[in-house]
Amino acid sequence: MKNSGQLNKVQESIITGKGVPVALCIENVCKKYQNKTVVDHMHLRLEPGVYGLLGANGAGKTTLMRMICGILRPTEGKITLGGQSMDSEAYRSMLGYLPQDFGYYPEFTAKRFLLYLAALKAMPKEEAEARTEELLEMVELTREKGKKIKTFSGGMIRRLGIAQALLNSPEILILDEPTAGLDPRERIRFRNIISSLSKCRTVILSTHIVSDVEYIADEILLMKEGALLATGDMGRMLEMVRGKVWECIVKPEDTERYQAYFNVSNLRNTEEGVRLRIVSDTRPMEEAQPADPDLEDVYLYHFRER
Repeated sequence: MKNSGQLNKVQESIITGKGVPVALCIENVCKKYQNKTVVDHMHLRLEPGVYGLLGANGAGKTTLMRMICGILRPTEGKITLGGQSMDSEAYRSMLGYLPQDFGYYPEFTAKRFLLYLAALKAMPKEEAEARTEELLEMVELTREKGKKIKTFSGGMIRRLGIAQALLNSPEILILDEPTAGLDPRERIRFRNIISSLSKCRTVILSTHIVSDVEYIADEILLMKEGALLATGDMGRMLEMVRGKVWECIVKPEDTERYQAYFNVSNLRNTEEGVRLRIVSDTRPMEEAQPADPDLEDVYLYHFRER
């Protein structure tokens, strides 16, 4: 039986990190491959909270996150965390990273896998044992801790992934497409875990699933062609497309024509005809009425070809 005080201490460190909020500073960061610029002279300062990184394929999101994690080196500029350079051990100790496909040993059990990683991080045995148990409880894998990872579902593997990223009580947590391929129930469970972790920690969440960002992000970062297009909270994002979202009812035989000419974000068959939701700078037809925008409209406006 573990000491309850020790478990409370571990649980507190899971939720709040090491207890000292730090800022991530990205200064004039650029990444080039030969003549191609993937990240283009980016300036950004992130305080504790959840940041949703949105962008189309090829926008440079993964490259940016890999540079933050020290996996890639910037061609120009610098990245610091709490004033520490990315080459320092102190910087690395403050990072937690869950890539889209994180490596694990299929024959290991969940508990053995976390204890193995804790040993690689030179964590004392008693501390590693307590933290492993608490992390498994937090991600709801306590009952499965003795099962081999190869028997886990995709959602269980992603939850184990976030547990391994939290072993060192990181100040910044980088999550690359963490809910990709999960069913709605697992996505909700994962979102709730992420929200609980952001009290005194910076969480950067990159995803194509707009609703995940809409539900949990304190601030949204729109990234396009290697540059930040805009940053802000949900209210600011919605204001960017207010007056550019329309709804109208058309005849079924006219639907394809409208889809060819406009960005249609939603289509629904009704008794009156086909109701279209269109993202457009101008009124698509005389009968179209303005509609309240949502984050999917923002995404479609900026990242779909006209």
